[in-house]
Amino acid sequence: MNVKGKVIAVTGGAGGIGTAQTRLLAGEGAEVWALDIAGDKAEALAKELCAQGYKVHSAAMDVGSEADWKAVVDRIVAESGRLDVIVNNAGINIRKTVEEMTMEEWMKMMEVNTGSVFLSAKYAIPVMRAQGGGAIINTSSICGLIGHLHTPECYTATKGAVTLLTKSIASRYAKDNIRCNSIHPSTIDTPFVAALMADPVKKQARIDEVPLRRLATVEDVANAVLYLASDEASYLTGVSLPVDGGVTCY
Repeated sequence: MNVKGKVIAVTGGAGGIGTAQTRLLAGEGAEVWALDIAGDKAEALAKELCAQGYKVHSAAMDVGSEADWKAVVDRIVAESGRLDVIVNNAGINIRKTVEEMTMEEWMKMMEVNTGSVFLSAKYAIPVMRAQGGGAIINTSSICGLIGHLHTPECYTATKGAVTLLTKSIASRYAKDNIRCNSIHPSTIDTPFVAALMADPVKKQARIDEVPLRRLATVEDVANAVLYLASDEASYLTGVSLPVDGGVTCY
C-alpha cells in the first residue's frame, strides 16, 4: 500500500492501538505525527522510530480541545508543509449503563469521541482543500453499526454519530478530493481489554460472537488504516469498513 511521503497524523498515536498504526505507517514510508494526550509517550515513540530511520514527530494534545487542534494543525503544516491524512484513533469508554451514566460523563464521551472528529475535520479540511486533497479516517466501532449487548449505550451513541458524520463529510467534500472513511473494529485484544475479560466466561462470550473465532489485533486495525490512507483506496469515500471478523454480518 503506497503511503510513501504522505504526512499522516494519528490521534492517540502513542497508545496501544495508535502505536501500531504509527509504526506501520512510518514503516511504509509515511511522515507520521503521533498526537497524544500523553506527550511524553508520544515523544519517546517518535525518538525510538526516528532512531530506526523513520520520520516521526510528536505533539501533546487534548483531542477535545479546539485550541489544541488549531495549534497542532498549524504546526504540522509549518514543519511538514502539508497534511495528507488524519487518523482519528483517540477515544474513551466510560463503562456505565444509561441508567448509571451522569450527564457530565455523557458529555465527556461526546466531547472526546465525537467532538474530536468534528474538530479534526474543521481544521484539516481547509488545509487539504488548499493542497488539492487528503483523507480523513475515523475510528468508529461495530457499535457504530449495531447495538451491542456488551457495550454501554453512550459509547454506542458516540460511535453511531461518528459513522454518519463520516458519511456527511465524505459527501460534501468529495468535490475537493477529500476522502472520509470510517473503520469499525470489534473487540480488540489489548492489555486493557485483557484486564476487562479476565473472567474466562466473559472472554469466551466475546469470542463466540465472532465468526472467525478470535479477537481483533492492533495489527488488524492498523492494516485497515494503512489501506484507507493509501493511494490504492483513492476511489473509496464514505465507506464504513468493518474490522470485526464477521460480527456485523449476522
